[in-house]
Amino acid sequence: MILAVDIGNTNLVIGCLKKDKVLFVERLSTNTSNTELEYLVNLKTLLDLYNIDIASIRGSIVSSVVPPLDNIICAALEKLLHSKPLLVGPGVKTGINILMDNPSSVGSDLIVNAVAGVADYGAPLIMIDMGTATTISMVDKKGSYIGGMIIPGVRVSLDSLTSRTSRLPRISLEVPKKLIGKNTVDCMKSGIIHGQASMLDGMIDRIREDMGEEVPVVATGGLSHKIIPYCRNEIIYDEQLTLKGLGLIYRKNTEKQSGGAN
Repeated sequence: MILAVDIGNTNLVIGCLKKDKVLFVERLSTNTSNTELEYLVNLKTLLDLYNIDIASIRGSIVSSVVPPLDNIICAALEKLLHSKPLLVGPGVKTGINILMDNPSSVGSDLIVNAVAGVADYGAPLIMIDMGTATTISMVDKKGSYIGGMIIPGVRVSLDSLTSRTSRLPRISLEVPKKLIGKNTVDCMKSGIIHGQASMLDGMIDRIREDMGEEVPVVATGGLSHKIIPYCRNEIIYDEQLTLKGLGLIYRKNTEKQSGGAN
């Protein structure tokens, strides 16, 4: 069994994996002011909640887009598990060829998603990750990562709207009863939910036109499940995509040394 952590700008996505099975997926708020001990306590509490014996965890892996937390989280994991975690980055084998101007600049979470996407859904593939930013990534027929788009995330857009307008209230992310809103709150809900869904549909159509084929689409991230039901294109929702990618990368980098144990 391994413990996987994806450090995002808003949340840490945490899960335990046993072979190909994700035992749980949970989220903790990303807080750069938290100490190593505070994260250690949070991680241990989460494992206790799921009745997972720390002794049964043989290792851990971390991907991150928040560099200030890398050492803190890795140190917390090392204290908790008494083994050094694998941090996804340069020198770590992923099996993905990155066809970018500067491959080292690509967020590790995007590569992790690509690893799991190709393994589970094949190539070519479009991957959407809806978090603080909405990212759209593509792999080609050969399974190579060829690039994508970065778009302001759902909450970033909503927070910007309410902070820069004096009379628009903060709202919850839920679909209104009708597409055409009859009050300010419903107008905002329709704009953010249906607007984001329409944006994704438009981007998918343009990408497929550019790639010259009906490329399948998979989505992950904390806000995907709120938006993709209102998209007109078929989109597979996979909450576990990032964690499964971390599991695959961990095995790719440790199986020879460990003999392929769980």
